[in-house]
Amino acid sequence: MELEGIIDDIIYQNEVNSYTVAIFQTEQEEITIVGYLPFVNSGDTLKIIGKFTEHKEYGTQFKVQTFQKIMPKTLGALEKYLAKGNIKGIGEVTAKKIINKFGEDTIHILKYDPIKLVSIKGITEKKAIEMSESFIQNWEIWQIVGYLEKFGISLENAKKVYKLLGENAIKEIEENPYVLIDVTRGVDFKHIDKMALELGVSYDNDKRIESGIKYALIKTTYNGHCCTLKQNLIEYVIELLDVTAEIVENNLINLKVKNEIVIEQRAKKEEWVYLYNFYKAEEDVAKGIIRIDHSENIKKVKNIEAKLYNIESTTEIILSEKQKEAVKAINNHNVTIITGGPGTGKTTIIKTIIDIYKQQKYKIVLCAPTGRAAKRMTEATGEEASTLHRLLEIGKFNDDDILKKGQDFEGAPIDADIIVIDEVSMVDIFLMNYLIKCIYRGTKLVLVGDVDQLPSVGPGTVLKDIIASEEITTVHLDKIFRQAAKSKIIINAHRVNSGEPFLSKEDIEQEEMNQDFFFIKQNNQEEMLKQVISLSNGRLKEYGDYDFFQNIQVLTPTKKGILGTKELNKSLQEVLNPKRKNSPEKNSLGATYRVGDRIMQIKNNYEISWEKNAEKHEIGNGVFNGEMGTILKIDEKEKYIKIQFDDEKISYYEFEELEQIEHSYSITIHKSQRKRI
Repeated sequence: MELEGIIDDIIYQNEVNSYTVAIFQTEQEEITIVGYLPFVNSGDTLKIIGKFTEHKEYGTQFKVQTFQKIMPKTLGALEKYLAKGNIKGIGEVTAKKIINKFGEDTIHILKYDPIKLVSIKGITEKKAIEMSESFIQNWEIWQIVGYLEKFGISLENAKKVYKLLGENAIKEIEENPYVLIDVTRGVDFKHIDKMALELGVSYDNDKRIESGIKYALIKTTYNGHCCTLKQNLIEYVIELLDVTAEIVENNLINLKVKNEIVIEQRAKKEEWVYLYNFYKAEEDVAKGIIRIDHSENIKKVKNIEAKLYNIESTTEIILSEKQKEAVKAINNHNVTIITGGPGTGKTTIIKTIIDIYKQQKYKIVLCAPTGRAAKRMTEATGEEASTLHRLLEIGKFNDDDILKKGQDFEGAPIDADIIVIDEVSMVDIFLMNYLIKCIYRGTKLVLVGDVDQLPSVGPGTVLKDIIASEEITTVHLDKIFRQAAKSKIIINAHRVNSGEPFLSKEDIEQEEMNQDFFFIKQNNQEEMLKQVISLSNGRLKEYGDYDFFQNIQVLTPTKKGILGTKELNKSLQEVLNPKRKNSPEKNSLGATYRVGDRIMQIKNNYEISWEKNAEKHEIGNGVFNGEMGTILKIDEKEKYIKIQFDDEKISYYEFEELEQIEHSYSITIHKSQRKRI
């Protein structure tokens, strides 16, 4: 629906993305509005389009989908607008004087004949010109919002475009539509290219070719790469833009001269092309890690052999020679990598390090890339672990900031003597760059992970590349410990990594193994679906008391088809959490949500609030892509869903926000890497 009114008061406005909560006065009533409202101030008259929603705590709100700033329609509204301090040099008293003096001609005077303002006592000619310029600037800025909608750029990103391009944004975009490729993500290149060609841009225009090259490199990063082979890049751009290789080559040189790309020559005369920010992030991570490692080892513990002996004597921990080597390496170096597959003793090393360094009164910080990984780390060590996002307080920045300007951020130094990061294979180049910039000289950094896991969802294979550089001390754990060796899962994981087939009955006596791995060969998709449902709905419960909601996760390589996540989630929900009489449901984007459903957050949301631990009353903001939880309540009257995530935090989602979640009875293998199931 569409409403017109005045912004009476702004209750909250996020400086980064302009998410706003405000009191809006219409002719009939006063309402609360929420949404992305860049360039909006108290006193502004707006035409807003959206819908009313019910918030569990704040009641009825109008959620703005889009808006238009319009001229005040009454003298009272105009005086209110001027009196709010939006125009330089005009406050309540001056606003009243201007309205009383010029009445209906006020806007015309401010825009076209400001010298007449001098007739009001206290307004000089210079001040009158400043008032006029400020008034015009305020009215012109908002036009950018409507203009950008033509390019599919949301209200959320409009302020970002204005910040980068300034008051001449529309002029700059009209002169060079391709500039939008540089300043915001997610725009449709083909749409922009079509508009540019219609405006008369030639096929071989340098701006067009350069933007095509940068767009191709950005697409490469969406697939997790920081760079691409130059020849592959040239071939892609030729097809994308219908130009010659010579033109692409010339523009690669132009971009290199302007430091917008980096072309790196490696062995075998291969040339690799980076966007500058990605190259700089890699370079900064490399230099940063060397800086930390080469700093004075001020946290080194004396008599480490005695400390190890004491731990083995007073605890149930018995370390292998390789594990002792790892502990000594951590003691002797500021940066150490511990890598190995499942069951090779990485967690035991972390626990030993904690015991030794706590005795020295050193502060140890444990963290991991995801909430689930941090929770597992806490359970395994008995010490509190946090996510990297929370440790680094990244919630105050948005994803594009970290991606585009990651090397420019200077975060607050982490208060720690030793930082241990688990599951480092999930950490991308920008998150690692941000982390490294927050570590003091003299702090020890321990990176723990398995290079055979899937790479990070974001760009870069950080752990693998650091190990391959051979610049940082790395301890490779390859022995499967006796307890772990009883698991067929662990044994088969190592066999697959070595190119060997699964264990057969002849390989090892069944009584020595846990029956935790079964291979069911099936070529028919319908039969495979029956097997999955049967295993999830009773067979594994009967076999080993495995409860689906506590112990089982279905993984699949794809989202599509009857064995993809979408259809599997529907089938599994139907048998595991069917419709119940008098139990509320909520339909959203083709999915039906019920109390008890397993769900996953599928995008970073830095704004959403959460609470946990009723006794300590912990509160905070931010739920991140890949976090999983369970629906506790669906409130049809207040129109919200209550979700408890696996790290115990509870959040409330308005019905309008459900595009952020999806069912997680089944998830893709790539999503599972975030969960480390």
